[in-house]
Amino acid sequence: MTKYKHYVVWRGRNVGIFDSWQSCKEQIDKFEGAVYKGYATRAEAVEAFEAGIPTFAKHRQAKPATSPIVGASANRPSYRAIAVDAACSGNPGNMEYRGVWVDSGQEIFRSKIYREATNNIGEFLALVHVLALSKRLGWTYDIFSDSYNAILWLRGGKCKTRLVEKAANAEVFDLIRRAETWLAQNSFSNKVIKWETSRWGEIPADFGRK
Repeated sequence: MTKYKHYVVWRGRNVGIFDSWQSCKEQIDKFEGAVYKGYATRAEAVEAFEAGIPTFAKHRQAKPATSPIVGASANRPSYRAIAVDAACSGNPGNMEYRGVWVDSGQEIFRSKIYREATNNIGEFLALVHVLALSKRLGWTYDIFSDSYNAILWLRGGKCKTRLVEKAANAEVFDLIRRAETWLAQNSFSNKVIKWETSRWGEIPADFGRK
């Protein structure tokens, strides 16, 4: 029998890769609609997480006595939470990111435009931006992102972009280093939840430029 050492959670209290069954169980236990799968190696887990939910992943249903968990419903979330997104004209290209309230769509922040960046970088920076803002203001709101990569990078504390640093994008790489330093020096209690576009439609922070 294969002994799994790494677990991918696509839907749960927190999503990402967990290196023990106990830490995985904490994300899925009594979480309606949780989706997860075990893998023998971390490399397999990373590849699976980035690829999205496979058809053969395990789905766990919550016990009827438990109350619904945020993000588990098939209905589009409409409570007080924050959604972040990025837009990039080209890959790489001019990139910006922003955060909005999920319930009202009102914009909370918007970055300047960064040259020669990527959408994944913007998604990562948006998450760190809103986490730093939340910590400064004492916010504990849930945070939604539709980027698997950004959530994975956030959990690892590193922006694992393959983009090469050069003079044209020096500013965004400086921001990446500052974001990684913040993650190394700070903790946060906000839940970071994957926005399920296929079930809920475009994330409220979407720039509408597709």
